[in-house]
Amino acid sequence: MVKILFVCHGNICRSPMAEFVMKDIVKKKRVASKFEIASCATSTEAIGETVYPPAKKKLAEHNISCAGKIARQMTKADYKDYDYIIAMDRNNLRNMARFAGDDPDKKVSLLMDYTNRPGDVRDPWYTGDFEETWKDILEGCLGLFERLEGAKL
Repeated sequence: MVKILFVCHGNICRSPMAEFVMKDIVKKKRVASKFEIASCATSTEAIGETVYPPAKKKLAEHNISCAGKIARQMTKADYKDYDYIIAMDRNNLRNMARFAGDDPDKKVSLLMDYTNRPGDVRDPWYTGDFEETWKDILEGCLGLFERLEGAKL
């Protein structure tokens, strides 16, 4: 089983969008049983909150439900438990160090590393542009899936 954890600052916008986009991809490819996919935050600011309404709306526009998702913070155990720990931006990478140390098992990456345009997933909390964030996340998740599929799931 491939275990993927998506990480952002609050776990109410980008990382849950990535979690549910990736779940949708593996479901449509009929390989969902080979994956465990989750998301979490580096901060404690939104712990216990549901997905931010504009993010939930953007997912719903693509017939993707995030019902039941509650924000949680990353733990040190997550580093041991997941195969891929994927941050939405470089600030998340920096903040993840307290949970992942210096990444001795090379599990940590940026979502956009799986695209032709590495960098950060645009943060809709600041831009208000959930469409651009959607495009980044979809491109990153499709690239990640292709990489994993190439590794013979």
